[in-house]
Amino acid sequence: MKTKQMVGILVTGAVIIAVGVTGVVSNIVKSKFTQSKKSDVSSVVNNLMGEASVSLPTEDFIGVINIEGEIGPTETNAWKASTGYNHDLYMKYIDKMIKSSSNKGIMLYVDSPGGTVYESDELYLKLEEYKEKTKRPIWAYFAQEACSGGYYISMAADTIYANRNCWTGSIGVIVSLTNYKGLYDKLGIKEIDITSGPNKAMGSGGLDMTNEQKQIMQGLVDEAYDQFVSIVSEGRGINDADVRKIADGRIYTAKQAKENGLVDEVGSYEEEKQDFIQTNDFDKNITFYEPDNDMNSLVSSLFQAAEDVTPKSDAQIVKDMIDTKGKGVLKYYAE
Repeated sequence: MKTKQMVGILVTGAVIIAVGVTGVVSNIVKSKFTQSKKSDVSSVVNNLMGEASVSLPTEDFIGVINIEGEIGPTETNAWKASTGYNHDLYMKYIDKMIKSSSNKGIMLYVDSPGGTVYESDELYLKLEEYKEKTKRPIWAYFAQEACSGGYYISMAADTIYANRNCWTGSIGVIVSLTNYKGLYDKLGIKEIDITSGPNKAMGSGGLDMTNEQKQIMQGLVDEAYDQFVSIVSEGRGINDADVRKIADGRIYTAKQAKENGLVDEVGSYEEEKQDFIQTNDFDKNITFYEPDNDMNSLVSSLFQAAEDVTPKSDAQIVKDMIDTKGKGVLKYYAE
């Protein structure tokens, strides 16, 4: 094939791709700006840039908070797409509902293995603040899983339904660290840390932990565990000693959870919504409103699409595994 023909084909292909991308971008921008009933121009701009923004209905509504995926801090890198749990959005959403006379209650939809201690507790406290200031009801529904941090947050709920196939519980705390000293030794690499004290580099992947350091980490875990037990005891009306008997980290089925007092009913999401409406004398046509959880900015979505089609090296895969599993962060999480 001649050079000119090849260049012509490449140019044509580039033009077709550019037109396609432009069309997609145009449609996204158009759809964002035509949602004038749900958000103003500033919130649209925030959404396109990946920033959390919340608009509320003007009619009576029950606010739905979807606690899905791993609980943790909201991704703030505008160049990287993020999906799932959106901590910043939910904190702002609850603040707005506190001030809204149209809001009549909150429904938590939980499908999560849990996550970080900090974000789990922060959302729980925000829900408690909502109840204290508004005196409105909070109910929770457990879908496929509602474990550890997902269960912790739900202790703010007055009533909990669980799907009959749900796994829940996993009341406990975990800190995962990755030690690659053995790999370093094989490669002839030695970590050297200049520290102000013997425990300053505690948990570093290139060093073995001492018994003292393990005890220090255990103390952190034990304190977070005591906090979890206290939250469950208060939220479910079970005394501390009885909570500890069932809070050894194990997972329970919906039936077992109800037998142990961890949930109130086993049923479907629709059944709980109807019960929520009837119990609180809401209008049968009241809206269950979910805020827009499109966390991906326009730019980040395009970069993510490119990243998804780029194969990862073995080294990158190992690095991702270490970053995910071995950061040494306190978690209410079901492995």
